[in-house]
Amino acid sequence: MVKIVLIDDDPISIFVTEKLIQRNITEPCKVFTFDNAMDALKDIYQINPHYLFLDLNMPEMSGWDFLEIFDPVKQDPEIYILSSSVDERDINKANQYEKVKKYLSKPLIKQYIHLIFGKNRQDIH
Repeated sequence: MVKIVLIDDDPISIFVTEKLIQRNITEPCKVFTFDNAMDALKDIYQINPHYLFLDLNMPEMSGWDFLEIFDPVKQDPEIYILSSSVDERDINKANQYEKVKKYLSKPLIKQYIHLIFGKNRQDIH
């Protein structure tokens, strides 16, 4: 079972992303959603996700703060920044993190889902 974590303070974005993932991946999956990064940090080590989609701009703890604290122990999830920011500085900063696989602009689209979870995975790198 593929475990996916979504961290985003926008409930509409979470809803849309979760539905898109569930409708477009062929493997059985479980999606865990968090509306803030602090709650996600409390549970993420028990979840041990394969994939993590992270928003950057959130109150209390930003996606950047989360990336600084999160240290996967058992397995390294593929981390994708999923942000509405198109600021080149955010994109460049995300690329500085070794654990971030790719910076994706909201909304998540079907093409990205197929690249991340599908047979053509190498195309997204």
